[in-house]
This record gives sequence, C-alpha cells and structure tokens, in this order.
Amino acid sequence: MEMVEEKLSALSIARRSCPEEPSYMLDLSMQPSRSGSAQGHLLAVSCSDFSIHLHDKDTLKLLGDYKGHSGALCGVTFAHTYPDLLYSASADGTVRTWDVRRPDTEAVQVFKSDPSHHYCSFDLNCSDLVLCAGTEQVSDEDSFLVFWDSRVSGKMGASGGSSDGTLLGVYSESHSDDITQVHFHPRDKDRLASGSTDGLVNVFDLSLGGEDEALLATCNSGSSVSSVCWSGKDYTQLLCLSHDEGLQLWDLSQLDTDEPLTIYSTVDARSLRLFSGSEESVDYLVGGQWMEEAQRLVVVAGTNSGDLHLLDCDGRGLRLLRSLRGGHTTTVRCFLWDTSSAGEDNLVTGGEDGQLLLWKPGGEELMPGKTESMKCDSVLKVKSRLHKKHDYHRDKKTT
Repeated sequence: MEMVEEKLSALSIARRSCPEEPSYMLDLSMQPSRSGSAQGHLLAVSCSDFSIHLHDKDTLKLLGDYKGHSGALCGVTFAHTYPDLLYSASADGTVRTWDVRRPDTEAVQVFKSDPSHHYCSFDLNCSDLVLCAGTEQVSDEDSFLVFWDSRVSGKMGASGGSSDGTLLGVYSESHSDDITQVHFHPRDKDRLASGSTDGLVNVFDLSLGGEDEALLATCNSGSSVSSVCWSGKDYTQLLCLSHDEGLQLWDLSQLDTDEPLTIYSTVDARSLRLFSGSEESVDYLVGGQWMEEAQRLVVVAGTNSGDLHLLDCDGRGLRLLRSLRGGHTTTVRCFLWDTSSAGEDNLVTGGEDGQLLLWKPGGEELMPGKTESMKCDSVLKVKSRLHKKHDYHRDKKTT
C-alpha cells in the first residue's frame, strides 16, 4: 500500500493536448511493445465524432486519425502480439482494423454480422485470435455476443463495401438488454466477462462448447452495468461498476465452493465518506485497473468539476489514495496507466472537455493552465435505460 501511495503522491500534469475541434474522448488504448524491441510509442483515442485519434504517448502530439465509422464508437484496442494493428467497434454495425503504420488511411479489415446488430461493446482476446462484440437490444428480449476469427475478414474495397468476415458463432440467451461491456481475461484466451443494462455480469469459458456449457457464472449487479475489470492475483477477481455509481467486487476463485463470491459491495459510491474532515465526495466512477506490480486494485472516480480521485479497493472497501486537481474542467470519461516508462506509473486521462492529459511523477506541464470547458450537450447523446428486473433464474452459480 505504501508503495502505491508514494508513487501516486508525486503525480502531476506533464503534458496536455487540446484539439482544435473539441469532442468527447471516450476510450484509450496504449500500443504494446514489440518482442525484443523498444516499447510502443502510440496512444489511440476514440472520440464522440466517430473518429480515432493517434497520439505520441510521451508528448501527446497528434500523429493522425482514422475516419470510417458512421456511428458511436464503443471502444478501441491494440492487438497484443501484432502492435501495428488497432481495432475499433461502433454502433454502425462494424468492427474495423487499422494499420497504425499508415495514419489517415482506410481500415484494412472489416467485421460484420446481422444488419440489425449495433455494437455497444467489444474486445480482442489475449492471443489476438478471437474478436467479440456485444450488441444493443435487437428486439424486446434479444441481444447478442458475436464472435469472429480475427485472422479472416472482409476487406474494404474502393466502393466501401465488405463481406461479413468469418463468424465463429453467436451467443443469444445470456443477456436480454444492451451488452455494455465485453472483456476477455488478460491471460486466459478463453475466459470472457460480459455486462449488460439488464444488471447481469456473465463469465464464460469459450473452450467448453456451446453457450449453455460455456456459461460459468451469472452475477447480478443489481443495476445497469457500466464497466467490468479483471483484477486480483492471477486475475481471479472481477470488478463491476454500474451506471448509478454502484460497485461490486467478486472473487471468481470461489465458483466451485460454497463461499460467497462478493468481496465488497456498495449500491452508491457517492454516499461514502472518503475524505476525512471534509464534505467533499465523488460524483461518478470512471473505472478500475489492477496494478500488477503493487498487487492493488485502483478505482478512478471524479467530480463534475473535473477533479479526479484515485481509490484503493479491496474487501475493506474504498479508500482515498490521491486527488488530482487542476487538470480537467468537467467529466472524465477514460483513463489508463502506462507502467512501461522506466519503472514509472504514468496516468493518461481524457474527458468531455476535449482534453487529453498525461500525469507523471514529478511532472511539470510545459504549457501550464487548463482550458475552459468545451463540453457541449450536442456533441454526444448518452443513452441510458432504467434497469429492468428479470424473473428468470440460471442453473449456474449466482450472487
């Protein structure tokens, strides 16, 4: 714990990037290093104007962008073993692959499924072989997990057309509303977690066969799921955040025991007193990340004025590690930790003010002074649905 607090206590703004045409920054992905070569130097940012920006991760300089999606983006991720490939998915019903050696070019691969499918989550497994996307609710009771072989797909032609690629299969019975989260296990290529506005978080082992056989557990978050994160030693724990700022931490190593899965739970993190001697609180939860070296789960929370709070999370609850002020001017949408920089833990954040910030230990901003808020309600309409209660039950272990 002391090591984490010491590292975080030195964080300050080192770089700031503000685009000429502001848009919400929705998701971030860091280029991994190549085997036997220098670390990756690129940072990909998905934006609310349907574009993907490519930045230098150390200077935040804009290197280029990709435009091809015609609907809201639901994520962006670099391939793990082929770091020149970048994947993105969109509500336009496509998952696209981009070659980051050629900024400002068309997608080199396009994956599709049924024309009625609009994706609101996706991920690539750790072996880079399987893509999965979660759809919005298609009809009154249907939403789908769609799987492709990432090695085979349609390619964009001069006319913009493409084939559907190679579909591996579709899961259709595990969720009944928008599938807002799809996350593969960081080390197990067959382990997948999915979350939905139906309140359920499902864990699958894709090696076991069909959908019924693959479903290992169904955890009920009690509310619409906004984020899931693998954590804990050997990544046997699962963090779930909800759209109404609830938090659940489950221990999946207890699946085959009679012990409860829930390690910690709060229905509303905004009601917790995290600041000793102060009335200050958090307004929202951004997400969580497992700090491998320190073996700690850090949850990032924020205020509507742009302040950030870094929280330690375990079975004892949430505890404040560090507050970061003077950076953003409004809601922060995304963050990631860069642990590859000479032993330093750098933090990158992006938000609705159109700013991309790099926080470094002992950082000194070269261009000081934050910009005025560029938030615009018309930039992005955020869809939210009331949590729906379901009366069906599963045979698998649930919380």
